[in-house]
Order: sequence, then structure tokens, then C-alpha cells
Amino acid sequence: MPRTLVLWLPPVATLGEDNAPQPAWLRVDDGVIVDSGQDDGWVDAWEKPRDDSPEDRLIALAPAADVPLRWHHYPDAAPAQAAAAARIDALKASLGDASLLHVVAGQPAEAGQAVPVAVTSHAAMAAWTGWLKARDLAPFAIVPAAAAVPPPEPDTLWKAEVGREEIVRAADHAWLSDPELDPLIAGGRPVAPLDPDRMREALLLTLAAPPLDLLSGGWKPKRSWSVDPAMLRLAKRLALALLVVSLLIPIVYAIRLASDTARADDQVVAMAKKAGVTAADATAAEAELDRRLAAAGGGPLAFSVPASALYDAMNDTPGVSLKTLSHRTDGTLTTTLAAPRVEDINKVLLALQARGYRVTAQPMAGSDGQQMANITIRAVP
Repeated sequence: MPRTLVLWLPPVATLGEDNAPQPAWLRVDDGVIVDSGQDDGWVDAWEKPRDDSPEDRLIALAPAADVPLRWHHYPDAAPAQAAAAARIDALKASLGDASLLHVVAGQPAEAGQAVPVAVTSHAAMAAWTGWLKARDLAPFAIVPAAAAVPPPEPDTLWKAEVGREEIVRAADHAWLSDPELDPLIAGGRPVAPLDPDRMREALLLTLAAPPLDLLSGGWKPKRSWSVDPAMLRLAKRLALALLVVSLLIPIVYAIRLASDTARADDQVVAMAKKAGVTAADATAAEAELDRRLAAAGGGPLAFSVPASALYDAMNDTPGVSLKTLSHRTDGTLTTTLAAPRVEDINKVLLALQARGYRVTAQPMAGSDGQQMANITIRAVP
């Protein structure tokens, strides 16, 4: 269940005082205010029911005494341009050194809407963030309390109680109420009290979608990466599944290979049996078939096997000619090659060796000036 704790920050002038009043607070659950007070009850309201839900939020409201608010209108500007222009205009209208001021402009949802601009000091921001840090609080946002007061009816002003403050809201600015200054600023316009129920509804809308956040610019916190325990457990399971699959793939492949090899061996033994060869396994059957083919002058010891390899190697090397050729029953092929250059004969020899044949060569000079070599080629690699 989403929860929001709203905590009013104390005015900067009261920070550090021993008898400073406790801040006002309220707790919102699912858009409904379920608890509130102006004491230290916010500690229990925030800590006890917490379950570290990522939807729980702490929103701090900065006092209007330190953060006055103005609204600027730029009817023809895009939202981002309007926000930038409002910030520049607010700096121009502010007193004091601009480097000491913290100016934050909200961004309207559509062109032509008013742009809220809050002006405070970096010293105030340092005091509030230090106050929160001392209580181990990390706010989701710091919103000016004056931003929660809705705009008044035309030619009127609202006066609303927000936390411990009374805030006066005009059409284009909001400030902390002052009995002496209010009539001067109002300029004869009536200042009407805002209905508490309407103020409460406006506050809830502001909490749901803060119009601006003082935790911006140099005060924007560096969010630390947090690991979702559920996602971490899922990542571990996926990693384990990936490891199991990576181990199973070679195991399954090895099992299939062994099965296919055994089946092929059985087929070899069956084929050998049909040829009249009785053997215990494929290796013995192949050896017996080779022996019988050798005895008959066939198989890998036949003339055609090494001769074919020799002719293929010669086709790849033009200029090499065959002078003599003989074949022995042990599968050895003897030949004499001739070529204009020794390098051409060497190419043929390298090609035969690349095919796995054992080759020996004895070079000699031919009577016609050609280079010659007596070569023996073992028929069985």
C-alpha cells in the first residue's frame, strides 16, 4: 500500500533553538489522510508500519517564511522555454548575490500555463538537508508549502493555514501572512479564508504531483543504486539455469554422438557380414575388408587411388609432365616427373603431402635441360 509522510520543515530562524516547536506532519495512505499532528508522533507514523516498500515516500514542505513563490506567464513559450525564462526573471527580481540564491522553476504541462518559481538560499537548503540527515531522513522531494495553496478567485486572495503557517495566495504570488503587509500587498482586494476541506484536497493533489522540487540543481541527491531482492533472486535463478544448460548441451551432444557412432558401427558390422566377413566390431571388420581388398589389388592400395591424387596435383601445376609410372602390390606408386623448374615439381609434392600421402623424391637433371625427379608415393596415407 503506497504511503506518504508529509513533514513541514522548521523555519531557518528556529533551527538550533532548544525550545523549537516540533514540526507539523501528516500521513497519507492511498490518497487519504490517516494521521496528523504537530509533535514527534511522525517518528512512529513513519517507522513502525514501514515495510521498505519502494512506493513509500517522504515529502518535506519548506516554510513560506523562507521560500516565497511567484507564478510567471509566458503565453507563447513552450514549457521548457517558459521554465528557463521564469528562472531568469526571478533572479533579476531577487535581491542579493545571485550565487547565494537557489532558484527553482517548475515546468508547466502545456504551453501557456503559469510557471511556479521558488526562491530561497543555499544556506537554507544546507540547514534543512542537515536537519533531515541528522534524523536519518531522505526525502523524495522538498516542496514549497506555498505551492499547495490553490489559486484564488479573480480579484480576491486566499489565506490558508498550512502546517504552522498562514499563507496568503494571490493569482501570481504567495507569501507568509503578515498583518501589516497583507493589506498593502492586497491593494484593496478582499482576503478570504480558504475552506480547510478545500485546502486539504489541494494539498493531496500537490503531494501526488509536486509542481516543483527544491532538490534540484546542485541539491539534487545522488541516488544510490539499490538492488531489488526479488530481481536478484531471479537473476541468480537465470544464471543457474544458464549454467545447467551450458553443461547439458555438450553432454547431450556427446551422448548423441556416441549413440550415432554405435549405430554406424553396427551398420558396418552388418554390411561386413553380408560380404562374408564376421567381426566383433567395426574396427575389426574394416581391417579384414582392407586385407581382402589388398590381396585382390583393390581398396586404398589400388592403383587408382594414389594415381588420381597425383593427376589432381599435376593439374594444379601446369608445366609438369609425367615420364614414367609404375605401381607395386603394396600400394606404392613410383613415377618420374619433369618440369622446367624444380619449384614446379615441389608444388606437386607439397600438394600430395597436403592430402596425407607419404612422398619421397630423388632429383636429377634431364638430358633436355629439364628438371626431373624420381618420386615414390605411398598409397595409404
